[in-house]
Amino acid sequence: MSEKQPLGRAAIWTLVIVSAAGFMAALDNLVVTTALPSIRKELGGGLSDLEWTVSAYTLSFAVLLMFGAALGDRFGRRRVFLVGLAIFTAGSAAAALSPGIGELIAARAVQGVGAAVMMPLTLTLLTAVVPAAKRGMAFGIWSGVNGLAIASGPLIGGSLAEHFSWQWIFWVNVPVGLVLLPLAFRRLGESRGAERALDGPGTALVSLGMFGVVLGLIRGNPDGWTSPLVLTALIAGGVLLAAFVGYERRYAAHPMLPMRLFRSRAFSAVNAASLLMYLGMFGSIFLISQHLQGVGGYSPQEAGLRMLPWTAMPLIVAPIAGIVADRIGGRPIVITGLTLQAVGLALYAAITDGSTGYDYPAEIPAIVICGIGMSLYFAPTAQLVMASVRPHEQGIASGANNAVREVGGALGIAVLSAVFSAQGSYRSAQAFTDGLVPALYVGAAVVAVGAVCAALIPRRRKEAPTGEPGGEAAGEPGGETAGKTAVPARV
Repeated sequence: MSEKQPLGRAAIWTLVIVSAAGFMAALDNLVVTTALPSIRKELGGGLSDLEWTVSAYTLSFAVLLMFGAALGDRFGRRRVFLVGLAIFTAGSAAAALSPGIGELIAARAVQGVGAAVMMPLTLTLLTAVVPAAKRGMAFGIWSGVNGLAIASGPLIGGSLAEHFSWQWIFWVNVPVGLVLLPLAFRRLGESRGAERALDGPGTALVSLGMFGVVLGLIRGNPDGWTSPLVLTALIAGGVLLAAFVGYERRYAAHPMLPMRLFRSRAFSAVNAASLLMYLGMFGSIFLISQHLQGVGGYSPQEAGLRMLPWTAMPLIVAPIAGIVADRIGGRPIVITGLTLQAVGLALYAAITDGSTGYDYPAEIPAIVICGIGMSLYFAPTAQLVMASVRPHEQGIASGANNAVREVGGALGIAVLSAVFSAQGSYRSAQAFTDGLVPALYVGAAVVAVGAVCAALIPRRRKEAPTGEPGGEAAGEPGGETAGKTAVPARV
């Protein structure tokens, strides 16, 4: 297909629908954080209850991502996507109508279930209708929208709570979901993975293992890393995940996550880079947003506006990065993006040392560099993940990468908060800065290691004169062009 040929109506509709759905799912990760004081004032509840309004979503979302991808591969991606979207919309309405803190926590868990079912399918639905030559651009737009949602969650939540009420954080999802449901039914094409039975034991092992690990990471700092709950959750989660690997390798007739995928250097390296990127990024955004409010004295909305040089970058840079990735391959762009993210975090830490006090304008270059780096990472990574496996395995590959990113985000908040607590506190501006600076340096180092992992991704193969990938047969996993044969659109 010529690179100048337009996407086509089916691909454009799919891109619009899955990007809007992905925006809602990604937004609700952190959108509630800045509205917690308003929620507590109206619904009551202690600190632990407020933490669970955030954690309930993250936990159910992370735990069920791979299960959602497996359901889509087995029963039809459009059909399961519609179910997930309906659950998410209903959960949003239930959250807005919650009469008490317990009901809100339960509704947030339902939201997470819906998001986990639909989120991995957004990428596979898009891959099924976008030709290989245009996937970088399409993934760039999809990634830019999702990146904006993740980073702008606190701003949107704070603005709605400040000018309307905390219920509007959830109400805004409802009309969007009600519009997307008929559009998705009419405009999305159906596609499936390999026809096979669901891997029941594997699904149970990985879901329970993810539950233990993510629960332990979420509760580590508030409850203490040596508390019985945290230790039990982490140890049991680790044992169950190890059992999952063993079962998938030796006993599963139809494994939900074939372990041979990790023999692909591209698949393993891009997932390792994703884990480390989200670890550094999530933890850093979590602390920097508090720095702007606690040390800078800004309201949640004002702090969010001052993060725009970072958070708005994906909308501008990610589509461009996707287009360039179509031409030169995603590997060099991902390496550049991760390197810039690491440099930006280190620069923010260097500027925000205790001797200079608080000076927001001086920190803008660091925030811009972080935004550019994050944007360069998003689109090519999606392309690399989907290209590293065979077409019928792209659903589970998407689910696995999304799960890795969620674990990375939870791990990032836990690790960087632990570094912060060891070196600083909330007692004063100086004490906060004393904890922030080493935490950001740790975040920068972690992302830099992610850049090293990305450098292990195989280089792009030269294309044959016919335009088919050279080297291995087209569609075989391994290199950047692997798996880029066009998947027929089923519209």
